[in-house]
Amino acid sequence: MALSILCPLLLATSLFMHSLADNSCTDCLVQSRAAYYPNSEQNGTEVGACGFGSFGATINGGDVSAASNLYRNGVGCGACYQVRCTKSAYCSGNGVTVVITDQGSGGNTDFILSQRAFGGMAQNTDAAASLLALGVVDIEYRRVSCSYPNKNITVKIDESSNNPHYLAFVIWYQQGRRDITAVQLCEAQNFVCKLLDRSHGAVWTTVSPPSGPLSLRMLFSAEEGEETWVVPVNNIPEDWKAGETYDSGVQVDQ
Repeated sequence: MALSILCPLLLATSLFMHSLADNSCTDCLVQSRAAYYPNSEQNGTEVGACGFGSFGATINGGDVSAASNLYRNGVGCGACYQVRCTKSAYCSGNGVTVVITDQGSGGNTDFILSQRAFGGMAQNTDAAASLLALGVVDIEYRRVSCSYPNKNITVKIDESSNNPHYLAFVIWYQQGRRDITAVQLCEAQNFVCKLLDRSHGAVWTTVSPPSGPLSLRMLFSAEEGEETWVVPVNNIPEDWKAGETYDSGVQVDQ
């Protein structure tokens, strides 16, 4: 009698665990739709919600995208996705890898690609023209690692910054497929740290930033929940200036 009760319980548990495994698949393709920016946006936009500015229009060769749900209140900025359309007459098997630089939606889409990226899903130039004529297409996508060969993570000081009263910056060239979910600035000499605010998109800000050379600490979070603090080799100099970029000396490919 005990065995007859136990077997259904084991079966239910097995099915439940199998369901969890299916739902946690990080490499599975997701079905959706994609559109593209209007004619003026062959590459990306220089006014994207992520706060990348002109960098957001040209990063990854201009293969960029706005995202709707994948924007995730700015956490998704800088994430990379393989996107491929499913219309076999026009679409290639590899599709295109895009970087999220903006927020936007329309036509029940998850992505609004640059024209370059939208055409990049096609088999050839003629197919790209036919694809663009459709405007909106069915796609499948998955998160993939970003790759920036010979580039370290770089801090770009926003033009709104005013040393020593206010500091805002974005982080460029983030490899891998983890998200930066928290950032701290520490005084390099005594390591007193201050947690920064995500003001919008990928822009991190603080009033009255720590003084002296600044050590950056970034929290990288994986979809599975694993978290790692990363401390760059190079400090942000004491005399940091608005508009300048500073090489961190490290790259994280996880």
